[in-house]
Amino acid sequence: MRIDVFDNGGQWTHREWRVLRYLGVETKIIPNTTRLEDLEVDGLVLSGGAPRIGTEAMKLGNTADILDRADFPILGICVGCQFIALHFGGKADAAETPEYGAIDVTIIESGDILDGVKSPFKAWESHNDEIKLLPEGFINLAHSENCKVQAFKYMKKPYYGLQFHPEVEHTEQGSDMFKNFVSICERHRRR
Repeated sequence: MRIDVFDNGGQWTHREWRVLRYLGVETKIIPNTTRLEDLEVDGLVLSGGAPRIGTEAMKLGNTADILDRADFPILGICVGCQFIALHFGGKADAAETPEYGAIDVTIIESGDILDGVKSPFKAWESHNDEIKLLPEGFINLAHSENCKVQAFKYMKKPYYGLQFHPEVEHTEQGSDMFKNFVSICERHRRR
């Protein structure tokens, strides 16, 4: 099993890599300029990062091409999550109330990436931007008081997004979400 981390310049990218290693997954951090043809993975994590989604989406390198052509599961975290929604026709821009630190997340629909996760749970946030409107074919899985889309899944492809940071120890059950993503990748590989 191999799941690489697409580096969007996030302060916790190395933690995403580390959680995957703890779970026994072969992984490495790769630049977001990597081409799809150069990937030999069973899944991909789009890391969080500093780019503002409304004005600096071009800093996410080859992410758009990967999303259009990949045939493996993808998990977007923070700006990676926002970019997936924006790319497929949703809206993402400056949050009315940016979230930093611990917040409570309430699950709307469990299963998939949130399978077995108890609701509500504490999650660690660090974002100025958020998803304002999910595109057609996306299902909102969770929300917080100030952010209506904390997690989603895409029905047409095995793509998932988490606005918060499951890789940090402050997020309750975060490693369970990574385990769920590994399981998603394993099921997809067996098809």
